Amino acid sequence: MDDYRVVADELAADIEAGRLRPGDRLPPQRRFARDRGIAGSTAARVYGELIRRGLAVGEVGRGTFVRAARPAPEPALAEPGDARVDLELNFAVLPSQSAKLAYALEPLLRADVFTDALHPVGAAGTKAVREAAAGLLSRGSWEPDPATVLVTGNGRQGIAAAISTFVPLGERLAVEALTYPVVKALATRLGAQLVPIETDADGLVPAALEAAHAAAPVRALYVQPTLHNPLGPTMPPARRAELADTVRRLDLPVIEDGIYTFLRPDVEPLAALAPERTVFVDSLSKRVAPGLTAGFVVSPAAWTARLAGAVRSGGWGSTRFAMEAATRWITGGALAEVETAKRIDAAERATILDECLAGFTVVGDPAAYHRWWELPEQWRAETFVAAAARHGIALSPAASFAVLPGHAPNAVRLAVSAPPKKTLAAALEVLATLAAGSPDDTLPD
Repeated sequence: MDDYRVVADELAADIEAGRLRPGDRLPPQRRFARDRGIAGSTAARVYGELIRRGLAVGEVGRGTFVRAARPAPEPALAEPGDARVDLELNFAVLPSQSAKLAYALEPLLRADVFTDALHPVGAAGTKAVREAAAGLLSRGSWEPDPATVLVTGNGRQGIAAAISTFVPLGERLAVEALTYPVVKALATRLGAQLVPIETDADGLVPAALEAAHAAAPVRALYVQPTLHNPLGPTMPPARRAELADTVRRLDLPVIEDGIYTFLRPDVEPLAALAPERTVFVDSLSKRVAPGLTAGFVVSPAAWTARLAGAVRSGGWGSTRFAMEAATRWITGGALAEVETAKRIDAAERATILDECLAGFTVVGDPAAYHRWWELPEQWRAETFVAAAARHGIALSPAASFAVLPGHAPNAVRLAVSAPPKKTLAAALEVLATLAAGSPDDTLPD
């Protein structure tokens, strides 16, 4: 028998019937050829065919083994499977960071120091944490005054405090047309009406903001100039200067979300150009981890008392223990080491993404932990997300970020910080194969 495919089909039938089980070792190729009365080269092709079909795996020096059979192909739009590779939530927790951060906290666990950390504290925090935060957030010529720093439980709470300060119930808050989903939820709870502002490749378009304000006054602007979520771009200097001039002319308070700025330490915030009207919000949730965080709000001096009142009345303040932890991480250098490691990690993941999705339209700053994928014409974003979920991969469709329902582009956001790098690469290859096909296709065995 010289048709290796016939022999491979017989072995495949044995595997499907359970006569050959996952983990079983196949005979050495010479013995298999002798037992079957076939040439040694034919036996090699049989084993190669089984490996190609995903039914066997070859291990150097050990032989060829039956592998766990893949599930039968199902339509791409079948119900989601149980396995998940999380490309939806953006949080990076590096294996090396826990030891660094834990070591920095050891003095805090001494009984006398720990007792002090349990005492209550106000929105202004402690002098030590204000000074540490001011140093942490400084960029280029922008050096926040520690006296204008407030501390919240996290960045979301800082944003909530700023919205409640500047946007009365029923009034209008300008935001990018695609924006951070939590801001949409906060606006709903705080009674603010969101006004979507056009963006382009450089970020928010100042002329569009001016036009929206002329149509009906807005009370404040929420904006993400650095590593915008979800689109990914970093606003260039000329656009920042234009936006600063516009908000100054319109007399608008600005809420600047700086949550990803640690990944671009070379970029000054918008607050450096319009310090008298910009509230800068940042936190430790991306620098450290979502479960170990404190938020920082840098305010113009004239507004600090108002914002502090909002933090107190909203219950958005930080615990003293979190403040003490943040202070030690910042002043002791542990946080700087973690930030450096994450910038390296983000760059490595960007390389993986670029390699796996070469040929597709994927945009955004390569320093970011997320990118924006404009899908091929045959796919709709929600359909693609459903198909990816069937293969155990969670994605965010553009509609999650759109201010106006029905105005979402045909795209998804890829958040690449969470999975191990090998898992990330494998998931992106699955998505590339999926995107190259159509909604009615199945992934190849």
